[in-house]
Amino acid sequence: MSSATRRSSLLTWECNVSPHDEGALSARALSASYGSLVVCRDITLDVKPGEVVALIGPNGAGKTSFIGALTGAVAAKGEVALGPTRLDGRPIHSRTRLGLATVPDNRGLFAPLTVAENLRLGAMCVPRERRSEAIDRAMAYFPFLAERGTTLAGSLSGGQQQMLAIAKCLAGAPRALLLDEPSQGLAPIILDEIVKVIGELKARRLPVLLVEQNYGLVERTADRFAVMVGGRIVMSGGKTELADRDRIGRLFLERRRATPTVH
Repeated sequence: MSSATRRSSLLTWECNVSPHDEGALSARALSASYGSLVVCRDITLDVKPGEVVALIGPNGAGKTSFIGALTGAVAAKGEVALGPTRLDGRPIHSRTRLGLATVPDNRGLFAPLTVAENLRLGAMCVPRERRSEAIDRAMAYFPFLAERGTTLAGSLSGGQQQMLAIAKCLAGAPRALLLDEPSQGLAPIILDEIVKVIGELKARRLPVLLVEQNYGLVERTADRFAVMVGGRIVMSGGKTELADRDRIGRLFLERRRATPTVH
C-alpha cells in the first residue's frame, strides 16, 4: 500500500465518536477567575461537529483563561458540555478522558521524551487494545512523524513540535479539539500543513475551537468567529462579518483597556 493510500485509509477514522454519539462543545454563562479576579464573564459559545470557531481578541482579553475554564485548569462558574455530557465540575483528567483535547500555547510536549513516547502518552485515554491504531491514525496527519519516532521532542524545530503537539492530542481520539495560538512562530509552509489538517478534522466532524491572533489563519479555517475584549464577547459572526477588518480593529482599539473585575 502506498503512503498516500495508507494515509487516506487511516484518515477515514471518526475520532472516537460514532454518528449517533457526536455532539457540540458548548459553554453556557461561563466565567473564569483567579481568586477574586474575574477575567472572563458570562461567555456562551457553541462549536458544532465539523465546525471551526475562532476566538480572537487582543492580548490580555481572557482567551486563554476561557480555554482554561473549558478544560478545568482555571476556576470557573457556568456550564461546559460535550454533546450530552456535562464537563463542568470535573477535574482536568476526567474532561480529557471524556474527549476534550487541548493543544496549549506552549504545545504541552515532554521535551526529554521521544516523539513515539509523547504519542503513547497522548493515547493513554484510549483502550489499550486500540492505542497502536490510534497512534497510527494520528501520525497519518503528519507522516514525517513515522520517521522521527526515536527523536527527542525537544530537538525538533518549532514547526515540527507544533505538529507533534497536535498529533499527540489526536492520538487520544478526542471528541473536540481546542487549539491555543497554533500559528505562533510557524513558517508559512508549516502553517499550510496546519490549515490542511484543520480542514481534514472538519471533514471528519470534529468540533474545533481555535484561539488565534493570526487573522490570515482565522480567515482560512474558521466557519464562525467571536471577538473577546476585556473578558467578554463583544462581536460574533460568520465569514461575511469576519471580512470587516476595520470594524473588528476598532473593537480591539476601543476596548483594549477594559480591565477584569474583582468580586
